[in-house]
Amino acid sequence: MNNDQTQTPDTRTTRDNGDRRSAIRFAAVGDLHCRKTSSGAYRTLFAQASKAADALLLCGDLTDYGLPEEARVLADELTAAAIPVVAVLGNHDFESSAEEEVRRILTDAGVQVLDGEACEIHGVGIAGIKGFAGGYGPGALGPWGEKVVKLFVQEAIQEALKLEAALARLRTRRRIAVLHYAPIDATVRGEPSEIFPFLGCSRLAEPLIRYPVDFVVHGHAHRGFPQGQTVNGTPVYNVAMPLLLRSFPDRPAFRVLEVPREGEADQPPVPPGATAGSGNR
Repeated sequence: MNNDQTQTPDTRTTRDNGDRRSAIRFAAVGDLHCRKTSSGAYRTLFAQASKAADALLLCGDLTDYGLPEEARVLADELTAAAIPVVAVLGNHDFESSAEEEVRRILTDAGVQVLDGEACEIHGVGIAGIKGFAGGYGPGALGPWGEKVVKLFVQEAIQEALKLEAALARLRTRRRIAVLHYAPIDATVRGEPSEIFPFLGCSRLAEPLIRYPVDFVVHGHAHRGFPQGQTVNGTPVYNVAMPLLLRSFPDRPAFRVLEVPREGEADQPPVPPGATAGSGNR
């Protein structure tokens, strides 16, 4: 992990900017849960994303069991993507304690995997973390009592600090944040309320208030709600693939979000046809 640098894309083809649209388009999806048997399952999706957007954002749970073999299958599938790819890992990518190898395989395939780092795509700054659980608002777990509880809470705090550090390093006017866990409870509603504390944490939203972004994307909550906003009005999109498939069954399983090009009039990110094309969280 390179916590002190902003990465620069250099390994994937960028869209021909003879197409000077007024906005940069990002295709976002999470919770691919790629398995060893998934060869051929995602190529069409990535090719469609390449036609619809200028960059692809992958919001964690890229693999099903966090196996290097699964990561290799996904890396091969991503050869169909002709645009820059930025990703964060999810909890499933840690299941086999091989997350560093998963990250290396994807990085070698040209994916920018962020874990407290930042990068820039087409003049838009991107900060990424996995995030962590802990609950929301007054119901958020506090660092009180047993040591194991304090360690659990400290993990969420550390993830929030990594996001804040990544956002602070960005010098671009336009910024977005990519997470796996949800920073607000609005986008996990639809899930059983009993598991809300395990789907994300409001501590993750605090850096987004101090360093505002154009929008936030996350996954993890397969049965959540597609859209919400932070307390300061920043749009938050749940792009878990199972949710997109259910919410937009007639569209490819990714959501396209726009960020105005530098110099364009300020406006909120627009899903130009919120384009939407599968296990445990």
